[in-house]
Amino acid sequence: MSAAGHGATQELAPVPAHVSPERVFDIDIYHPPGAEDDYHLSLKKLHAEDIPDIFWTPRNGGHWIATRGDDIYHILKDYENFSSKQLTVPLVEHQPLPPIFFDPPQHTAYRALIAPAFMPQAISKLEEKAREMAIELIEDFYPKGEVEFVSGFAQHLPIGIFMNMVALPAEDREYLLGLADKMVRPVDANEKLAALGAIFQYLGVKIAERRANPGDDLISKIVNSKIDGRALTDDEVRGLCGLVLIGGLDTVASAMGFIASFLAGSPAHRKQLIDNPELTQKAVDELLRRFPVVNQGRRITHDFDYKGVHLKAGDMIIMPTTLHGLDERKFDDPLTVDFARPTPIHSTFGNGAHRCPGSFLARVELKVFLQEWLKRIPDFQIKPGEKAGVHGGVNGTLYHLPLVWEVLR
Repeated sequence: MSAAGHGATQELAPVPAHVSPERVFDIDIYHPPGAEDDYHLSLKKLHAEDIPDIFWTPRNGGHWIATRGDDIYHILKDYENFSSKQLTVPLVEHQPLPPIFFDPPQHTAYRALIAPAFMPQAISKLEEKAREMAIELIEDFYPKGEVEFVSGFAQHLPIGIFMNMVALPAEDREYLLGLADKMVRPVDANEKLAALGAIFQYLGVKIAERRANPGDDLISKIVNSKIDGRALTDDEVRGLCGLVLIGGLDTVASAMGFIASFLAGSPAHRKQLIDNPELTQKAVDELLRRFPVVNQGRRITHDFDYKGVHLKAGDMIIMPTTLHGLDERKFDDPLTVDFARPTPIHSTFGNGAHRCPGSFLARVELKVFLQEWLKRIPDFQIKPGEKAGVHGGVNGTLYHLPLVWEVLR
């Protein structure tokens, strides 16, 4: 079986002996066919009846893909059988970023160093800043009657907030954005490694500055923290800061882009939120269920059978988080956005020990976006004759969204 798609020119890995032929389905999960038209629907096709819930693809070095909500949820939580030591395919050797490439108990100690910065109490202080920034951005472009949403808004808000948390100069934003993009959507493994190296180099300078002259920002806190009574090495500090940096630069902007694109085409949902502002938080949860962006990977730690699938140590398995939220076995009418839906359990932020520590911050940023945008631009659409620019990757991305509206003042 095949749905190879955009990546069809790449070399196919041989199918290992432990993979039964009926479990082979040829698809490049980073470039599913049709992603440029509708990223989430292109993945939803993997729920077809003739495709196994867990299958092997020969693309990207060969790996498993889990397509159903129950399996995605379980695998993300089960770090003993499914390790985070490798998260993407094909294998790229690079310095592990703590805590994301570690499993408990190692992971727990590192995560505890950054977790306080992302707790609701700390984030509530950032909400006001996010609101000010959102209003300023919108007020600036509103009179023009149009904006390219990604570069004009979506990239500014989460990144502005993040750079505020770590006290990085605003003028470095464009440089860091370019590096983050190469990390999650590289042309090849070399570009990814080069971008990671450049991020570590940039952070190395900032870490040295904070060691010499600490402030109360997150980098200073990481620099001055200890694990088991010992100070962190520069490599550990770079890894932690790199993780926070990469996490803060990409995924929220992508999710916000997909949400804005959806709302541009759905006046009814916009009206519902404008008439019932108390629905905003529920709307954020429902939109996060419907429009996840991350394809999360795990490495099998030992040979074992899972639901009749023979897994071998070293095998990789990818969980497209989109497919949990779109699984009709877990949600009635999953493609429909329903703000009255009971708060859904999904895997948009991962699950278990590795659940994204920035999930609360992401929710706040999306809430602020909905509130402040709809207050000022209740009616908007994609510019006639144009369409959203979308592509796959480790994270699905909406990279171009030209929006227009009638200026009423």
